[in-house]
Amino acid sequence: MNAPGPDIDAEYRQLREECGLLRQNASFLTVEGPDAAEYLHSQVTNDIETLEAGEGRYCCLLDRKGHIQADMRILRTGEQSFRIICEPGATASLEKHLVTYSIGRDVRISPGDETLVSLIGPATFTVTGVAPGDEHDSVPSRIDGIDCLMVATPTGVDVIAPAEAADRIVGELLGAGSEEVSEDAVEILRVESGRPRFERELSGGPMPAEAGLVERAVSFTKGCYIGQEPVARLHYKGRPNRILRGLKLVGRVGAGDLVRNAERELGTIDSVALSPVEGWIGLSILRREAEVGQTVEVVTGDGVVEAQVTELPFPAALAELV
Repeated sequence: MNAPGPDIDAEYRQLREECGLLRQNASFLTVEGPDAAEYLHSQVTNDIETLEAGEGRYCCLLDRKGHIQADMRILRTGEQSFRIICEPGATASLEKHLVTYSIGRDVRISPGDETLVSLIGPATFTVTGVAPGDEHDSVPSRIDGIDCLMVATPTGVDVIAPAEAADRIVGELLGAGSEEVSEDAVEILRVESGRPRFERELSGGPMPAEAGLVERAVSFTKGCYIGQEPVARLHYKGRPNRILRGLKLVGRVGAGDLVRNAERELGTIDSVALSPVEGWIGLSILRREAEVGQTVEVVTGDGVVEAQVTELPFPAALAELV
């Protein structure tokens, strides 16, 4: 991430005080059929079968050793229909997995040609007039005569609409009082909140406990799924060797830079941002020796930068956006 200038500062304030709009780079899969609920329930880490239409959950797909292969939101859109929202980098492997293991089940899996527009900030309801409810809850809506799905997020609402209608949707939402912001500005909020992301903190295939995702993504009462045994064993009988931490940085570092203490290497920087209120901050999955409050070093191409290990989220993220 580049050092924020006046535009990023203004976008950050828009996100914190009003309503920012970002066209997200997201991918979609539709899963339909009489066996859709049971099938998805058996593949991912969270409880899918108990969802009612209009509800959703965050979950992960694991390998047999309990390592994350993809993360996603699964929305129940009908009795036999679900929509999956995931990062583009995870789509091919996720679709391949779901198709491969669906043999013998009455289920259809297909990619979706849709767009996702995020509205973020305390004025989101003023812009949309829709409040879907708890995180991942969704409600059908219409924008400029176009059928959409409004999905609740921790910071606002995601609007899912046909891809060919993206410009019309964005124009209508901008006219209703939102302002377009950059991905860099939204990334600051993500790093402040400590939420890991595919191809960042999740790129090395950590276990959910290592990525701080157990509470959000894992059900321990739902029954079997791929990777369940090692996840349950770690939860009940062990502790992770690594854990997602925040880093309060003295100066600028880059993704991939080495984190160490006096004794050993602890991990690498996964994400970094210059927060207008926190300064330079980063996210890293570090060895458990990196305890909160400890001072560590980050080795950059220009030298060594000190950092303090912190709990997540960073204090700035505790300010309410909605």
